[in-house]
Amino acid sequence: MKNNIFKNFILAATVILGLSSCEDRELITIAPEAAPIVMDLSAQTLVLDPNFPSNPAITVSWDPAKFNVPVETKYTVEISASESFETKEILGSTIQSVTHLSFSNVEMNNAAKKIGFLPGVEQEMYFRVVSFIGDNDFEQVSNVTSLKITPYLAAPIYKYVDLYLIGDATAGGWDNLASNNNLLPLLKSTETGQYTFTGLFKVGGFKMIKVKGSWDAQFGLGSAAGMLSTDGGSGDIKVLSEGYYKLTVNTTDLTYTLEPVAAPTKTYTSVSIIGSVNGNWDTDTQLTQSTFDPHVWMAHSVSLQAGEFKFRANNAWDVSWGTNAEFFGTAVQGGANIPLGAEWTYDVYFNDATGAYTIIPVE
Repeated sequence: MKNNIFKNFILAATVILGLSSCEDRELITIAPEAAPIVMDLSAQTLVLDPNFPSNPAITVSWDPAKFNVPVETKYTVEISASESFETKEILGSTIQSVTHLSFSNVEMNNAAKKIGFLPGVEQEMYFRVVSFIGDNDFEQVSNVTSLKITPYLAAPIYKYVDLYLIGDATAGGWDNLASNNNLLPLLKSTETGQYTFTGLFKVGGFKMIKVKGSWDAQFGLGSAAGMLSTDGGSGDIKVLSEGYYKLTVNTTDLTYTLEPVAAPTKTYTSVSIIGSVNGNWDTDTQLTQSTFDPHVWMAHSVSLQAGEFKFRANNAWDVSWGTNAEFFGTAVQGGANIPLGAEWTYDVYFNDATGAYTIIPVE
């Protein structure tokens, strides 16, 4: 009993001493004192050179943000086409209180493209620095400065992975040469690894490849129907009856489905692209009808300008397809204009039965 009383006394004394020490402890509060100021752009005018893409183009440096206590500060360099930064892109970022960043010709060219600058035209690019600590705490924004920049014509920024059908059940046959224009791409999705294709399949087999001309990245039949394998010895996915099917592929889960669908009943004499990508809305770029599936239309290595367009049938406005998605999507009759952000050479694929389209930049 005495031992318990003694232990309780020691515990109470410890708590009292702890409370007393807490009262004496100084509470440290972090407070910003000054935002970073953009001190220097190493150039006031940039004419970017496509012949030396990796060469240094510009260095951005700034004063450090100041706080009342030492802290590690992170920075992002932002750019915009307007001084008000209504829309912006992050050009680069630093950690560990680094207060400068350098960028190459190709990095600045890609940045200019992201904010809508035209190649070969001098335009004003605005810069500012944002500082913060932790996860965007105590965010501060610097003053704004600018330079004049002339970007060059370069391939569009295309971050997507395409899959092409290959096999005697499909339009391309088993010829995987890069020059085989009958290797048809599946329709990509905004969900990573998910693809679809609706069209004619004949009796035979097929696989999918990522790169025309290479078997290195392929998807074939796995351990059972509905399963995919990436192994070079994977089997062919078999089609036992000719007809129209919807193929759904998930390269993340390595699964697929192949389901019969009704054959399309409407055919067209011609399908074309019309819009400002041709220079005006009075000129059609004609697509070529597939000899394998009359509802698939293609154009290869066609030069298109930055602008908008639609697909239309029979060179008339009676039937036209559009939507507001660049590079791929499902166009609907009477839909919005399809945007194209950069002048370049493209491969174009369109399915008049489903409205599915794919626009792929080519070298």
